[in-house]
Amino acid sequence: MNIDERRPLQRLLAFDTSTSSLAVAVMENGILLAERNIHAERNHSAYLVTAIDEALSAAGITKRELDAIAVGVGPGSYTGIRIAVTTAKTMAWALKLPVFGVSSLEALGLGGWAQGTGQDALKLSQSIDQQEQEDTLENEAVSPDEYWIVPLVDARRGQVYTSCFTASQDRMLKRTKQDGIRLMDNWSHELAGKLSKLDPQNRPSAIWFVGETLPVHEAAANEALLPFGVALYFAQYELEGVWVGLAGTRRVLTGTNDEIHTLEPNYTQLAEAEVQAKAKLKEQAEAEATASTELNLTDASSHRNG
Repeated sequence: MNIDERRPLQRLLAFDTSTSSLAVAVMENGILLAERNIHAERNHSAYLVTAIDEALSAAGITKRELDAIAVGVGPGSYTGIRIAVTTAKTMAWALKLPVFGVSSLEALGLGGWAQGTGQDALKLSQSIDQQEQEDTLENEAVSPDEYWIVPLVDARRGQVYTSCFTASQDRMLKRTKQDGIRLMDNWSHELAGKLSKLDPQNRPSAIWFVGETLPVHEAAANEALLPFGVALYFAQYELEGVWVGLAGTRRVLTGTNDEIHTLEPNYTQLAEAEVQAKAKLKEQAEAEATASTELNLTDASSHRNG
């Protein structure tokens, strides 16, 4: 069953600010009407609303003519994710629209793989159905014409925001690993461990690393994975609105919307400032508990002596 045989999606606004790219798209039944992509070095708060207005204007529709909003919830830039999610929740509440959170890594993986292999967005949209939404987290085996898609967003200190999907020609991605933050060295060896458990005929024909693929990431992946004889590709890619729109289209057609007030960014870790703040509060609580214990012991001792 393709997208045109389901209930009409009509018009979807999709956007993401989790990376250095600000990506906005207006979709209609899985087809791109307009998009705006800006490399803003994560200064997205200054450009997002304008980019949304420009995309809607280019599509020839107004906010009141939208039927749903999809927003990338990360993981990625802590501040960037908050900007997009807050904007999406505000618009959804004001316009009384359903809102759908989508994985920024899924959109990044989809776009990077499509760019690297020449996939067509329209054909991919036509493959959206219930089966495509199902994850395959317990089954790593693939057919010889399938690939592993590994999106990467640099998280500093040797870490990456990442996940893993399988992909095949003209089909949407299927998730095999949850989004998270991982040390690239450990992640590469984890992928190698998965390969080692598969018979050669059940291994992917290639592994695509897409997104912020830095030389240090390539070195770690090559060291761990090249011995298995699987082709490795590294594609620098900046997120584009159409792929956020397609990920959002799938969420709309095959899932339920998120509650506006409970939709939250997927940070996967606390921001460094929040970590430090929580650590300080913990230290204060422990110090207060220790002081209270010492006071009680002193009081008890005084009572006995008295």
